[in-house]
Amino acid sequence: MIRITDLKLPLHHPDEALPAAICKRLRITPRELIRFAIARRGNDARDKANIALVYAIDVAVKNEGAVLTRFKRDRDIGLTPNTHYKPAIMAPPGVRRPVVIGAGPCGLLAALILTQAGFRPIILERGKVVRERTKDTWGLWRKSVLNPESNVQFGEGGAGTFSDGKLYSRIKDPRHLNRKVLTEFVKAGAPPEILTAAHPHIGTFRLVTMVESMRAQIEELGGEYRFGTRVEGLDIQADDAGARHVRGLHLHDGSYLEADHVVLAVGHSARDTFAMLLEAGVHAEAKPFSIGVRIEHPQSWIDRARFGQDAGNPILGAAEYHISHHCKNGRTVYSFCMCPGGTVVAATSEEGRVATNGMSQYSRNERNANSGFVVAIDPERDYPGDPLAGITLQRALEEKAFVAGGSNYFAPAQRVGDFLARRPSTSLGSVVPSYRPGVTPTDLAEVLPDFAVEAMREAIPVFGRQIAGYDHPDVVMTGVETRTSSPVRFTRGEDGHSLNTRGLFPAGEGAGYAGGILSAAVDGIKTAEAVARSIVAR
Repeated sequence: MIRITDLKLPLHHPDEALPAAICKRLRITPRELIRFAIARRGNDARDKANIALVYAIDVAVKNEGAVLTRFKRDRDIGLTPNTHYKPAIMAPPGVRRPVVIGAGPCGLLAALILTQAGFRPIILERGKVVRERTKDTWGLWRKSVLNPESNVQFGEGGAGTFSDGKLYSRIKDPRHLNRKVLTEFVKAGAPPEILTAAHPHIGTFRLVTMVESMRAQIEELGGEYRFGTRVEGLDIQADDAGARHVRGLHLHDGSYLEADHVVLAVGHSARDTFAMLLEAGVHAEAKPFSIGVRIEHPQSWIDRARFGQDAGNPILGAAEYHISHHCKNGRTVYSFCMCPGGTVVAATSEEGRVATNGMSQYSRNERNANSGFVVAIDPERDYPGDPLAGITLQRALEEKAFVAGGSNYFAPAQRVGDFLARRPSTSLGSVVPSYRPGVTPTDLAEVLPDFAVEAMREAIPVFGRQIAGYDHPDVVMTGVETRTSSPVRFTRGEDGHSLNTRGLFPAGEGAGYAGGILSAAVDGIKTAEAVARSIVAR
């Protein structure tokens, strides 16, 4: 088949306009068009008065070769890519079972690929199954009761379960591994629309049922889950040449698990595990991340700012935005993990600390939009020292937020008008914050570093000129957003092994190799393939 990309039609076009546009673009008659299917559909809303739908279309035509020859220099017309995934290696008989640490998107896809290839992995997850984890998470949101081992960060499904469920990224994907991820998600119960949407998402409730379905498939194929199991140490031994190899894992209950191929997919908040790995001598380095707040606007404001008179059109859905600004002090401020029609959620995993995140359901029909409003930071400038210095910074900010919120897991919040005027908030206005268990009006400048406050105050009016209402005085900022990504990278070689520890395969967000559900899942596939190659090559 032939794929046409960047085919634009008006938002309100009739159904028959699409085949007519295909024929016009390929310069063929309707009789030469056999069939077509939408591969992707997005929108171009840069001109709010003339919003366009942007299609990628797979087309079957008569005399395909002649059409392709006619457009051989056209970058928007070519053969439809082959997105079928083929396992790299199948397991030979009698191999030792690999171990996957972590059941988030990365660990989930790594385990799935390994089971589909016959390797029957053991999956260790420190948290609970997703339904029980959901109850514990609501315990924090409703009653200010935190379970450090079962929360937004820890448990089956990982941090992405309590998010907007975005399934797109900017990673280069020449092998179409993202398509494999999306296909598996649809098999597990995700809406088929994620295969064609330009910016697909799932939402928390659907993610829960998907995770359960994928677990059932993994177990049916021979994989084994062990929940409530935390790894507290590595058994690393040197060979005759001095090379370090993983030989086993010390678990929290005092037991020992033999393992010589271990996928490390622990997520970006497994701080105690990071410390354990560093103590064991696993190579690590500090990496950049971002800090800031969650900022909330009524979703209707964002819809009108982005879509004008077409705000509320069901084809367009709830509007999103992606904005950034380079500040005079050398900092970059940008929106992060924007959640249309969602809520701000309590995302801490440690007692005496407050951290925020954003979450949406598939419908995206809550009153407010929220996004991270964050400032990029880097190790050399902001947290020099050991590889875990970024975690020290995160903890310090989260402790300040806990105290400023009232030391009861309420979050500190401030109206934008007060923040810009350099005065504490004593009350809130027309924008009602969604964070639970609740917020305490205060001065966020007392919580965040001075350089971040300076940059954010410069960026807000700039963003207000791009999105009407962004800088409205009643807009609410809730702190702190510190878990944007892992502040540490456990470096690996091209073969997937840790740079200095054979048999250990750092992967996903926690290892510093992904950012979001899709990129973490794709990295899980790549890591599973590396594990399979290593096992078979022995």
